[in-house]
Amino acid sequence: MARTEWDPENLPDLTGRSYLVTGATRGLGFFSCVQLAAAGAHVVLTGRNPNALAAAKAAVTRGDPDADIETLLLDTSNMGSVRAAAATARARGRLDGLLLNAGVVHPPKTREMAGGHELVFATNVLGHFALAGELLKPLATARGRMVWVGSMSTSLWKHVPTDPELTEGYTPWRAYVQSKAATTALALEADRRLRAHDVPVESLVAHPGYSTSGRTRGIRGVNEPTRLERFLDNLQAPITQSKEHGAWALVRALVDPHAEGGAMYGPALVARGAPRPATPARRIRGSELGAELWRACETATHVRWPFDRARRAAS
Repeated sequence: MARTEWDPENLPDLTGRSYLVTGATRGLGFFSCVQLAAAGAHVVLTGRNPNALAAAKAAVTRGDPDADIETLLLDTSNMGSVRAAAATARARGRLDGLLLNAGVVHPPKTREMAGGHELVFATNVLGHFALAGELLKPLATARGRMVWVGSMSTSLWKHVPTDPELTEGYTPWRAYVQSKAATTALALEADRRLRAHDVPVESLVAHPGYSTSGRTRGIRGVNEPTRLERFLDNLQAPITQSKEHGAWALVRALVDPHAEGGAMYGPALVARGAPRPATPARRIRGSELGAELWRACETATHVRWPFDRARRAAS
């Protein structure tokens, strides 16, 4: 059972450990990187825009000149980009943790495609499924951990992602929520399969509560909300928190030595607060849904997780 005691502002010493974070140029991904680097970790910031990556790296080093960071181009909606980034990451060596954070938070009003797949599902789910599979061997060698990012919205809406590509009934909200339901179900299914194959990698899920840019400190090139955005977000102060605090649950899931595979973490008050163990919505915890989504992801990405090779690499 995971312990509840945890100080998000006093992390364990992570010197010698290496973590890769997707969607690291802003928001939760960026602040997760800041927190990991401050604890001594080597951090790989990934993103699809080279200018945004440069700005994010500069922002981290302005705040912490000793930060051990590097950048890597990665667009999770593009399978070619995923495979290229994974190959580069494997060549760079040790990998203790993978934070699968990148995603479309504000989906387009009408259904759009990326590489033959619905954009939100491709970006939030398929890219991460493929990346985790491509990096399973180095994770196993380090006896590491992967963390998938869910959302509290999956507990508020009763939809089950039985049509993950939303071929019918597309709405921006539905696309976002069901993509997060899918990442949660896949995180749990990954843990089941890793255990079944005796691969020493843990799969967890975390959600950031209700974290907004308007309640987050301004950082040049990373977080620059307008006065109106700050005003509107501050009106919701009792039920919101900053992106820095939202990243707490993600980082805890990634580095807490007492966390276990299959666990979920989120804010203590659901929408805000210190990171605590949480419980996924019942309808997305079942192994049947997880298995269905797993097969859909294998078919869409043409990636099969190399469980046997990963197990041998760790032995």
